[in-house]
Amino acid sequence: MEQTKLARYICNLKGAATSYPFGPEVLVYKIMGKMFALITEDENGCRVNLKAQPSDVEVLVDEFTAISPGYHMNKRHWITVVLNADVPAGMIENLASQSYALVVSKLTKKLQLELDKLAYVEKE
Repeated sequence: MEQTKLARYICNLKGAATSYPFGPEVLVYKIMGKMFALITEDENGCRVNLKAQPSDVEVLVDEFTAISPGYHMNKRHWITVVLNADVPAGMIENLASQSYALVVSKLTKKLQLELDKLAYVEKE
């Protein structure tokens, strides 16, 4: 999966906001102030960090060579996926959606209601 397609997909999740709190090489995606994805590109290629259930982390790491425990993240709750490797694009989108949903589920009820009230705006 290409970085631009993934970035567009993640950016179009309802209420997703981007920032560069760790410098210009790390694009961070947040929902209601909580991080759910990071995209980085360096000499080793492009990769995305996504939040995941601990039980899913173990299975994914065992099944795909391009998925490892989260780089610079809590290894039990985050995965790193190398793009353009052995993980299909549709699965990467699904993992991004699951990361988003996992973070939303942990938001306070007040923040979840605020998110529900946001209008969906498709971004280019």
